[in-house]
Amino acid sequence: MAVKLRLTRVGKTKQPQYRIVAADARSPRDGRFIEILGQYNPREEPSLINVDNDKIVKWLSEGAQPSERVAKIIKISGAQEQYEAAKAAGK
Repeated sequence: MAVKLRLTRVGKTKQPQYRIVAADARSPRDGRFIEILGQYNPREEPSLINVDNDKIVKWLSEGAQPSERVAKIIKISGAQEQYEAAKAAGK
């Protein structure tokens, strides 16, 4: 099963909020997911990013592929550096 880290839209019409989720690559955008990893609200100033870095690192180490937007979000949150440090320590 190919796992992707991607955004799932929640919120009212014309007021989007997103959850960062780990989901099977074959499932639809707002369909079934495996685990909620954080949230992203682009309508706030500055944008709200709330991410569980430990869960993100766990999924990245298991081979999950982030979407483009999620890759940017995890880089901002610091999870990418945490993952690279854990990867370097493991080698």
